[in-house]
Order: sequence, then C-alpha cells, then structure tokens
Amino acid sequence: MRVGIYGKAFDDSFIPNIQVLFNTMKLFGWEVTVYEPFLAFLRPRISMDIDPNDFNKFVDIKDNIDILLSIGGDGTFLETIHIVRDSGIPILGINTGRLGFLASTSRDNIKSSLQDIKDGKYRLQTRSLLTLETEDNLFGEDNFALNELTVHKKETSSMITIHTYIGDLYLNSYWADGLIVATPTGSTAYSLSCGGPIIVPGATDFVITPIAPHNLNVRPVVVPDSRTIRLKIEGRGQNYLCSLDSRSVTIDSAIELVVRKTEFEINVIQTEGQNFLNTIRNKMMWGLDRRN
Repeated sequence: MRVGIYGKAFDDSFIPNIQVLFNTMKLFGWEVTVYEPFLAFLRPRISMDIDPNDFNKFVDIKDNIDILLSIGGDGTFLETIHIVRDSGIPILGINTGRLGFLASTSRDNIKSSLQDIKDGKYRLQTRSLLTLETEDNLFGEDNFALNELTVHKKETSSMITIHTYIGDLYLNSYWADGLIVATPTGSTAYSLSCGGPIIVPGATDFVITPIAPHNLNVRPVVVPDSRTIRLKIEGRGQNYLCSLDSRSVTIDSAIELVVRKTEFEINVIQTEGQNFLNTIRNKMMWGLDRRN
C-alpha cells in the first residue's frame, strides 16, 4: 500500500496519536509519502523508523499513491481536494481536534481505521463538487469546490442584490448580505448556519441559501445539480467577495458567475462503523434530549 499524508501543524497533545499512525504504517510495511511542509513539522516531534518520500503538488502523487490521509480538521480536508483533483485517489480524514463532518476519524480510532483499510473493510463514498466558470477564469485551474461558492458584500454595510437564474430561467433577486450555492457536502457547513437544509451525500442537488436576507419570506431552494446556476451582483459598492471553500477573490459587478456540477467526484474512505448519519447525530448532538 502506497500512502500519502497531507496535514497541518497541531498541538502537542496529538503527538502520541501521530506516533501511533507512523508506527502502524511501519508495521504494515506501507510506503509513505508526506507533504513536504508537514514532513518538516513532524521530523523533530516524532520518531520515524521509516524514511518517507515527500511531495508538494498534484503531479508528484498522481500515479504514486493508493490513498491519501488528511490530518487536521475539515478545513485541511478541503485543501486535500486540490491535491488529489480528478485522480480518484481515496481520502481518509483524521481529526486532530473535534469531530468533523469530513475528518471523521477520531484520534482514538487511528489504528483500528488503518487496520480496516489493510483488511479491505471499508467503502468509498463519492462526493460531488461544483465548478465556477467566469469569463476571466477567476480561480484558474482551482475553480472547483467541495463545499460551496459564496458571494458576499465587501466595501459597505449595505446589502447587495444577487440576481439568480437557473439555466435561462429567472429565480429571484436576493437582497441580502450574500448568497451561498452549496453541494450536499457543503450543506452541513456555511449553508447550514444560514438556515439551509441538510442534504445527504449522494443526493444530486445544489442548495441556494441567502445570507441574512432582508425579506424573511425568502427561503433556501434545492436545485438539481444537472442545472446551471447563474449569478449577477449589484450594490452600492464596487467590489464584492467571491469564495470557493476557503479561497477568496475580489470581483466587481461586471462579472457573471456560472455554477455547474464538476465532471469528477471525490472518493472519501469510510471504515467500519463510520457513516454520515452517525456523524450527523454526534455532531448535532441529537439524542441527548431524553425525549428523542
């Protein structure tokens, strides 16, 4: 098994757990490749009885690893999407802090999860993405997101107006602080905090969620992801903020944003006992009320 590792700096409390990770991979005889900045962070902190390779970008691992471990939180997991891109390499998210929707393997389950992978006791859950198309190609080759596209006011406290079309059909002009177009994965992120619905992974939908709308009768709308969503923005300011997951650029009102489903999907590893519904119950603390 050829394993890639992508991660971010963590506090000292996680050092014993990362040591368990490397000890287990050595025991299994796996070939390990680590993201170069993360490898530099690890070397003085843990004992490595293996000599890992390093990588910096997608082309370094495209045909050289079988799975990728994302070590951090959900934000770190989102960054791995631009490491694996359309390669189909499965990702396992290992959480260094609190339970995450994407990085759902806890520090206490690292060894058992690796054992499940070694024994083939896991499944791959596909996650759809969205692509942003603009005339000047705002985000270059990284114009896709696993969670959401967000447009938001920037230069003024006044609300902005987002004229929204599904295909060529006019939907609504949202007078709000901004607008979110989320995938099923992103439905449990920013969209959820703005009152959007939870969509189960595997559903073929987008959800359009306004951010602090002026009209309280405006509600989130679920749209088939086979449709194209077009956004045109206007307001008192000249510039607005456009974000794909955690990456943001400044745009002006002349730019039309076109959102469509990305042609490829991401494979997420789920070991035995892991599933989206269990994560939802734990993360949302459902069932703590005895009446439930």
